[in-house]
Amino acid sequence: MTTITAIIQARTGSTRLPGKVMYPLDGQLVLKHVVTRTAYADSVTNVVVATSTESQDDVIAQYAPTFCADVIRGSESNVLRRFERAVREYDPDIVLRITGDCPLISPPFIDAAVGRIQMDNVDYVCASLERTFPRGMTCEAFTAESFERMSNKANEPRHQEHVTPYYREHSDEFDLYNLESDEIFDDSGLQNRTDLRLTLDESADYQLLERVYREMEYEDIIDIAEVIEYIDRNGLAEINEHVEQKTV
Repeated sequence: MTTITAIIQARTGSTRLPGKVMYPLDGQLVLKHVVTRTAYADSVTNVVVATSTESQDDVIAQYAPTFCADVIRGSESNVLRRFERAVREYDPDIVLRITGDCPLISPPFIDAAVGRIQMDNVDYVCASLERTFPRGMTCEAFTAESFERMSNKANEPRHQEHVTPYYREHSDEFDLYNLESDEIFDDSGLQNRTDLRLTLDESADYQLLERVYREMEYEDIIDIAEVIEYIDRNGLAEINEHVEQKTV
């Protein structure tokens, strides 16, 4: 049986919106929404929250188990080492990298990324080589075998902080696949929606997400297609359209 470990990197020390993973959305913490939506994917075997050993992140280590997630702690700046520890401990076949500021992470995307690795025998799947999805609903998936090869060579600070840039910077060493929106959505209105921000980096992002979670009705988790349609119908995209994404 193939095992898939989802590793959610989370910390409270964000420079632009400190403590954002512990913000409330519809009465539940952002981090809980991320864990719940990740675990909702059919392919996921277990969910691990990888946070730092800094005292300010004790709150993450305290709450994550209440969401049925395991916890790994390590260096605040060297996130790659946190992932290495999780991979050693859980020994998965496939690893998912998910960030704790994505409370609308898409379970169908997760399953599609895992499926692409299994069907096409590729090393790494993402949506950022040619982006066609809104920011905040995707993740990265990679084989544990390729991760070991990659992490042995990833020595630059940006590789250690952001975990996966080495894959994309050395595409000749790995089989990469870019998952596109028409592989998830049949509706053309949901495809190529790079105009939307569904991630949480600044206060404007929180305003949008808070409205979505407060105003929409849902059971278990909000369907991402319904979220996009709701944003369009109510003109909510303008709330955070001015926010610029940080680059690696």
